[in-house]
Amino acid sequence: MAGQGHLQIDSVSKAFRVNGAPLNVLDSVDLSVAPGEFLTIVGASGCGKSTLLRLIAGLDTEFAGNVVLDGKRVIEPSLDRGLVFQEPRLFPWLTVAQNVALGLLNAGLSKAQKSRSVAEHIALVGLTGFQDAYPHLLSGGMAQRAAIARGLVNRPGVLLLDEPFGSLDALTRARLQDELQRIWAAEGITMLLVTHDVEEAVYLGDRVVVMAPGPGRIAATFDVPQPRPRDRANPALARLQDRVMAALVSTTSEQSPAPHAASRPALAARAFLPEQGFRPI
Repeated sequence: MAGQGHLQIDSVSKAFRVNGAPLNVLDSVDLSVAPGEFLTIVGASGCGKSTLLRLIAGLDTEFAGNVVLDGKRVIEPSLDRGLVFQEPRLFPWLTVAQNVALGLLNAGLSKAQKSRSVAEHIALVGLTGFQDAYPHLLSGGMAQRAAIARGLVNRPGVLLLDEPFGSLDALTRARLQDELQRIWAAEGITMLLVTHDVEEAVYLGDRVVVMAPGPGRIAATFDVPQPRPRDRANPALARLQDRVMAALVSTTSEQSPAPHAASRPALAARAFLPEQGFRPI
């Protein structure tokens, strides 16, 4: 898959109409994502980060500017872009294998090739032995792994993840973050992950993009140079989290006090206070 997954976003703007008046949700977004890069995006609620993923996925094509993947302008949904949502969205009447196979519905493969690819990707996400299980028998983490397998099974150039761990408990979330890094390293795929969790963004990303609201735009970008596998307790990661959080707070209130590295729990709590506007979308 080397060389695939180069994403270029040029001067992308998007507006909706609300009560007959235009509401600008994205304004002149420019972003370049290298093949195989793991890019994470954080931002306040309403900053347009999920809207941006929808444009990249081709689910919404009414916007100004260009989204280009591997030299081709995105004009509609395609197998070269996988998408994973916050909820697994598995069909309850289908088994794990059948749900994963939906990702190959329009692929030009033989039945044997599809079966082999489904089995490979079920193994990739650690669900071997559960291929015949129905969704109600799976834990939340297992269901989300099945959803990730479905997003990867057609070997897309880029995998888009919209807060995929937002509804999981802290322990399961941490385990799946590590699992996602393993899958990313094994597949060599370009990944874009939207999250409201600064720690998650820094821990997973090669780069972290901070978006500002009103209208949505890129406020700051941070490189994450720490090698993988990463240690969550690494002081360098903690310092970078503080810098990202400071940029995030500044996007919603110019009056917000600068964050202090010594007050991490208070800072994390403050990030989700209603007056700051930080809440899951």
